[in-house]
Order: sequence, then structure tokens, then C-alpha cells
Amino acid sequence: MSFFLGCAVWAYKGWIGELYPEGTRNADFLNLYSQRFTTVEGNTTFYAVPSQETVSRWATQTSPSFKFCPKLPRDVTHNGLLKPYINQALEFAGRMQQLGARLGPMFAQLPPSYAPKSINDLEVFLEAWQETKLPLAVEVRHRDWFREVYQIELNALLERFGVGRVLLDTRPIYTGDDDPQLESERRKPQLPVEFSVTAPFSLVRFISHPKLEMNQQFMEEWVAQVKNWLQQGKQIYFFVHCPVEEHSPSNARYFQKVLEESGVAVPALPWNELDKQPNQLNLW
Repeated sequence: MSFFLGCAVWAYKGWIGELYPEGTRNADFLNLYSQRFTTVEGNTTFYAVPSQETVSRWATQTSPSFKFCPKLPRDVTHNGLLKPYINQALEFAGRMQQLGARLGPMFAQLPPSYAPKSINDLEVFLEAWQETKLPLAVEVRHRDWFREVYQIELNALLERFGVGRVLLDTRPIYTGDDDPQLESERRKPQLPVEFSVTAPFSLVRFISHPKLEMNQQFMEEWVAQVKNWLQQGKQIYFFVHCPVEEHSPSNARYFQKVLEESGVAVPALPWNELDKQPNQLNLW
């Protein structure tokens, strides 16, 4: 598969009744999620490194074609420079390798305080990461990274190591009125969208608006980008977030619909295939 679609998490009780059947137990969330989407961002690893037993359980609860894209722990990425935490990062990579074929690209989200002046530190970190032979993407949030001079420098560095660039799009939640539901997400940096692909793959984090119509223009823009990248042979991991988490799955499903209606050659969404089954059985 060249296109993967999912959300940031799988364990959300508010999805029972829409994404998950009524009466679903917490222990069944991951298995059911993996029957509906093809990837998950794995945001939980940012806050705590799971045990070996937990990672092994994740693998047994999902099919080999499902992909986890774990975020590096904040203890690695949010304590100033990266170099002092290289060993921790490599240990984390080793832990995630237990996922086997289910492991997609991991990603390092760098804080707004991590500025272009630290690019030599980033280079040292990325060079050390090569030891893992695992795909990695980097998300930058300091506004100076989006100035042309630093953008060119960063992209060249990422391309040299075959590291992806996480593409964060927060535009939908900054569109429209001051909805109090969006307040927490609007604390994220309002940054330009950088459409660069620096590796054979790319991770997109689309922060959608709870009101579906507010996402339309941005989704259509992403459809064009995804179509172009897939034609170039790139692998795309597309994650849909929403400040009102109840809307994340349905917004992701709608993006799949927009892709299909635009003629983009993406795999069928497993969730849609599941919904077809009862109707087919009723015919008999």
C-alpha cells in the first residue's frame, strides 16, 4: 500500500456507537480500530514509553498490513538539544522494532524553542539515527524554519539522510469564528504549510475543524498534493486530528471520500468495507 489513513489515537470511548459497536470493551479498541483504519499516529508514546509486553500485544492485535507511526518520547525531543538523548532515542527505536512489519515511520516533534541555530545538533542526531535503519520524520515548529533560507537548509539535511518532513496543517482550526471548542488546539503554532517531501514517504498531520464544511477547501488542496505524490511513487501517511475528538474518525472518512470522488488511486478504507458487509448479507 502507498496510502495510509488514520487518527492520532485508538483508545477513545467517545467513538463507541460510531466507530466502535455499542458495548465495546477498552481492551478491544485497538483490534477494532485496525479493522477500520490502516494506520495510527501513536501519540501515546510521546508521554510514556510502553513496555515490551505492551508493544508485543499491539502487534498481536493488528494485521501485518496495519502501520503504527510512534512519536518519539518528549524526554528525548523536549529537553533542549537532541544530542544528549541519542541513546534514549535508539533504545526507543529498539523497543518499537518489536512491531515488526507493523512499524511505519516514527517521528520526532521538535518544540517551538528548537530553532535553526540548532541544525548542527539535529544533524548529529539524524546521523546517529542511521544506526537503526528505521524510517524517521521530523516536525519543526519554530517559525524561522519556514523562512526560505532555513527551509532550504533543513530540507537538504533531511534529504541527505532520507528523513521525512512532517507536514502539519492547522489552517482549518484558525478558520471561521472563535469557537471555544478550538481554544486548546489554537495554542499550537499557527505556521505556514510546507508541502516538501524529503524522503520516499511523508507524514501529514491535518488538524481538522469540527464543522465539516470548514475543512473542504483545505482537504481539496491536500487531495491534489496526495495525488501528485502518489504518482511520484511516494508513500503517504495521513492523520486526521480534531479538537473535538468525536469528529476525528468521521472527518478522516470524509477525506477518503473526497480522494475517491477526485479519482485518486487510494486503497479502500476498511471501515467502508465493513459497513458494506451487513447489507450484502441481507441480500441473502
